[in-house]
Amino acid sequence: MAKSTEQWYASWFDTPYYHILYKDRDYTEAQGFMDNLTNYLNLPENGKILDLACGKGRHSIYLNTLGYDVTGVDLSEQSIMYAKQFENDTLKFDVHDMTTPYPKTFDAVFNLFTSFGYFDDDTCNLKTIASIKAELNEFGFGVIDFMNVNYVINNLVAEDIKTVEGIDFHQKRSVNDGYIVKDISFSIDGQHFEFQERVKALTLEDFKDLFRKTEVHLLDVFGDYKLQKYHPETSERLVMIFK
Repeated sequence: MAKSTEQWYASWFDTPYYHILYKDRDYTEAQGFMDNLTNYLNLPENGKILDLACGKGRHSIYLNTLGYDVTGVDLSEQSIMYAKQFENDTLKFDVHDMTTPYPKTFDAVFNLFTSFGYFDDDTCNLKTIASIKAELNEFGFGVIDFMNVNYVINNLVAEDIKTVEGIDFHQKRSVNDGYIVKDISFSIDGQHFEFQERVKALTLEDFKDLFRKTEVHLLDVFGDYKLQKYHPETSERLVMIFK
């Protein structure tokens, strides 16, 4: 049986199975979100965007097609290696740990699709927000798109099986010690794999506390990708704009 012992995101994100499991994500909705977000922020023409925890770069690539100068960074060397094939003069990818500032400044830093709260050490969450602050130029905006924890917990499906490309992914979800946890197991060619996703169950109040400690100013909060009003119990997302 293959079971990871390192930080879950460092191992799971670097496997091909992660991308197989989530291959049917709604990228049309995601692109609509990018359209709405860049329009709302009124970023300058050819503005510079840092896509923090960019994965294989799909959203960086789309933002680049809108005319922005985009840098996508991620901890996963495999994802960045894949994304680099799409590089051009205004689209670059780099392996980077988001808890430390990237050595450039930007008109916007996007941390999208619940790419936050992975760490066991809470100080890493503070360091990430402090790093985003350092990565923004004088007029720049930070964006964190997180799950709405109340909604997720109230609608948690305890267990299911998702079959993708002939692989039966057994998924078990729970809330443990302040984290929303998903245990994923599957077998391929007689070999059994187990991975776990753990994301800190951070509420809007938790983020406000992190922002206060890093002297970041929260400007607006939205509850979905259409940038509609945030409702603590019914909104699916928690989209925060700050500087």
